[in-house]
Amino acid sequence: MSRVTTRSVAETEALAAELGATFVGGEVLLLEGELGAGKTAFVRGLARGIGVEPDEVASPTFVLLTSHAGRLTLHHADLYRLKGNGDDAELGLEELPGNGGVLAIEWAERLSSRPWPRWISVTLEHAGGEDERHMTIERRGEAVR
Repeated sequence: MSRVTTRSVAETEALAAELGATFVGGEVLLLEGELGAGKTAFVRGLARGIGVEPDEVASPTFVLLTSHAGRLTLHHADLYRLKGNGDDAELGLEELPGNGGVLAIEWAERLSSRPWPRWISVTLEHAGGEDERHMTIERRGEAVR
């Protein structure tokens, strides 16, 4: 587990890009944190790290799941509008990310289950300044490659 503090949106994105650059496909990221904590900024940085144009990434609040092609395919889910009572079962998230993809789920605390054998948990919290964030990054489940 690591705990990191970033002091700007650019730092949050850069941290996520570094993480994404190490990915080979099959990774699942579960992002948690209150509204405005920087989850979408983290996913934009992740996109850059896996070869997806970061400007394509927006919070898919109304379209619960979007996919973007790059070195790896980014599957980006935003569960904000779900009530957390099994609504996510119809999205087919358990079938993602596949060998050539990465699945990033915002509002992961609303998942009804975590069917993946391993995942990376990213918890973002507001810190002192307006754009300052504390992030806790933890690998869960079986060892991640």
